[in-house]
Amino acid sequence: MGEGELFEAMRLELRRGSLVLAVLARLRTEQYGYSLRVALGQDGIEMEESTLYPLLRRLETQGLLTSEWREEDRRRKRFYRLSPLGETMLARLAEEWRGISASLERMLPARISINRAINLEVEGGA
Repeated sequence: MGEGELFEAMRLELRRGSLVLAVLARLRTEQYGYSLRVALGQDGIEMEESTLYPLLRRLETQGLLTSEWREEDRRRKRFYRLSPLGETMLARLAEEWRGISASLERMLPARISINRAINLEVEGGA
């Protein structure tokens, strides 16, 4: 696996963990799938439909979301919103996220030089 492929795999893994929190946070306000996807994109979180809709179904199965079909603009749309359990879980996960984020902020330097990292790798014989 090349460096680019490795980075992409690790980036996706890092991102995957934050998608649930982002979806729960956005569904404090009722939305249908497409509007949710657009809102997440405006927040800088791009998500393919093939990722979003299975995630919505899983969160609903877990009891974190409720949904209902309604007609809007002459089209049937499935609207999602947090359930009471989803609101509780969002609060708990947000607190956990803040703790992890604060820890990482303390550990990570403000700026990591890619050249320095490459030089350290060469010097260390890795």
